[in-house]
Amino acid sequence: MIEFFIHNMAPIMFAALVVLLLLGYPVAFALAANGLFFGLIGIELGLFAPNFLQALPERVYGVMSNDTLLAIPFFTFMGLILERSGMAEDLLDTIGQLFGTIRGGLAYAVIFVGALLAATTGVVAASVISMGLISLPIMLRYGYDRRVASGVIAASGTLAQIIPPSLVLIVMADQLGRSVGDMYEGAFIPGLVLSTLYASYVFLVTIFYPKAAPGLPAEALTYKEPDGRRGVISLFVVIILSAVAAYLYMRTTNVRAGADFVVLTMSVGVVLSFAIALANRLLRLRLLSVLAEQVIFVMVPPLALIFLVLGTIFIGVATPTEGGAMGAVGALALAMMKRRLTWDLVRQAAESTAKLSAFVVFILVGARVFSLTFYGVDGHRWVEELLVSLPGGQVGFLVFVNVFVFFLAFFLDFFEIAFIVIPLLGPAAERLGIDLIWFGVILGVNMQTSFMHPPFGFALFYLRSVAPKEPYIDRVTGKRMDPITTGQIYWGAVPFVVIQCIMVGLVIFFPSMVMHYKHVGPVIDPQNIQIDIAPPELPPIPQFDQPPKIQ
Repeated sequence: MIEFFIHNMAPIMFAALVVLLLLGYPVAFALAANGLFFGLIGIELGLFAPNFLQALPERVYGVMSNDTLLAIPFFTFMGLILERSGMAEDLLDTIGQLFGTIRGGLAYAVIFVGALLAATTGVVAASVISMGLISLPIMLRYGYDRRVASGVIAASGTLAQIIPPSLVLIVMADQLGRSVGDMYEGAFIPGLVLSTLYASYVFLVTIFYPKAAPGLPAEALTYKEPDGRRGVISLFVVIILSAVAAYLYMRTTNVRAGADFVVLTMSVGVVLSFAIALANRLLRLRLLSVLAEQVIFVMVPPLALIFLVLGTIFIGVATPTEGGAMGAVGALALAMMKRRLTWDLVRQAAESTAKLSAFVVFILVGARVFSLTFYGVDGHRWVEELLVSLPGGQVGFLVFVNVFVFFLAFFLDFFEIAFIVIPLLGPAAERLGIDLIWFGVILGVNMQTSFMHPPFGFALFYLRSVAPKEPYIDRVTGKRMDPITTGQIYWGAVPFVVIQCIMVGLVIFFPSMVMHYKHVGPVIDPQNIQIDIAPPELPPIPQFDQPPKIQ
């Protein structure tokens, strides 16, 4: 029996952790208790010496001195300040007016604003709660199907987990030992593609079920010209001119292709469009409509913040931690410009940031205690050999791992998965020759589903907390509105979980969406390199008729 226990210590230890987690014990304490308990057993069985556990203080100190993890409180604080300063409310109102009477216009606006908030906040709770409070009553007021409305809001909020500056990507890069900047750049295009898939689903809904996502009625449009026109054309003209000018400018510089090119091109276009709108307002040129001016002035602050954070990271001016610090300062500046910066707002944001940071650090400390013992009993080798021997090579490994993580996400939060499972999967992926940035983005998209699928999706809980539970009277129309049931929220999330699974497959089979982060240049075969070295020019050798006399 003892021999069996010694040879199977690693799987027994992992199974014991799963049991503790299923029993509902706090993850940080379950990890630490499991590690210490089996560490003492390992010492008694002679698997390692008693001084083996003396490495614990150094591992804990390594957590506390990790500069990469400093980005988490910065980005969390930035997101909370922006969420509570009213930026999301202004964006949703203005973009909703922009789409106007188009069927599904409010749903498109929610997806667009969700992607924009994801690129500025990086916090799912802030995005889902903001859009749930602001856009859900409007969507219900104008006859949206409750499942469609709740699904769009919850899914758009989870974009904060894959679009930089995502907290998931920070943790993923740290656990895989890769650059956060590379992880951000690799995830940029998959995040945009996923947003497009969401919008495509809404488009299909409007085609086959037009009553499920109607457009706004004409009387709900408030930004109009005196003659009744909406003035959308002038906005599109400015956008096209700005995009063309930005593209031409960036093509003349030495900017590398990829996410940094997209962000920098966008920033140039934003500056140009803002200059046009400002000149239009100050000089009263009337080149732009009221709607065009409003859209530009509402869009510029968050886009400027995106460039301040992501642009500086992508072009190598700032590290993610420094970019997060600049983003936090920028969020405070935007809140001050809107005259919504108060002491209570800063205090609440700081308290929430401290709670989340403490939560992350405690889980990470517990994971370090667990991993020390697990590595001591050669658990990492057991996991690596188990995964490397899977049939199908790289694709078989990726399919198995993603199915495993998908079902694990029914019970565990993404932080818990990242700190427990990812360190075990990384070495096996690297041994199979899988690029770890690509691997991290795949798992990032996968773990995004942990916020969406019933019954434990946190995005669904956030939406449930702000969605109406009882019948209520709409404050605009005065009509009695039915509540949203938990079942409607769950069923609304199912199509978006399917879309996210499709996105995982797309990233697996089209790795170029991620691998652009390497900025691959001309490929040179070292076997064909030929080095030609000209022979040195030597001075002429003197000629003697007779041998020189030696004195």
